[in-house]
Amino acid sequence: MERLIERSLFASRWLMAPMYLGLVGALAILVWIFVIEIWTFALTIPTMTVNDAILGVLALIDLSLAANLLMIVIFSGYENFVSRLEIADHKDRPEWQGEVDFAGLKLKLVASIVAISGIHLLKVFMDVGKYTPDHIRWMITIHLVFVASGVLLAAMDWIANHGKTLKKPRYAKE
Repeated sequence: MERLIERSLFASRWLMAPMYLGLVGALAILVWIFVIEIWTFALTIPTMTVNDAILGVLALIDLSLAANLLMIVIFSGYENFVSRLEIADHKDRPEWQGEVDFAGLKLKLVASIVAISGIHLLKVFMDVGKYTPDHIRWMITIHLVFVASGVLLAAMDWIANHGKTLKKPRYAKE
């Protein structure tokens, strides 16, 4: 009975696979939005101001960072929780793939969220006249919460890893 339960629990990891396929669908949606955004951006070139150009580029960067975030979650999540990808000898395989553990995934996610939040904040600063002072304060507060969360997560991981190294027995050098 115990073996059956354990095998069932282990096999349940495959319930996550449709979620990662759904994230691939979300990535396709981001690509579609990127194409629409770059097309709209290109059409406004004749009448574009410097601020319009910067805001357009920031929107494209924002979309690419969101897509990068999705790729990190898809690859790392699938490899950490479902199954290894059998592409070790592929020439285009990212170096980090297969080496990002859950702690590393958390830090990459938070770093990406902070970057995306920073770009949104930069867009607000570039077009500050459209926003109320209260809205700007909230945007800054939210960004600072993301930054503080990232720093705290990194500190917690450092403490956890430092604690592990302190518990390891030290062997005398020969």
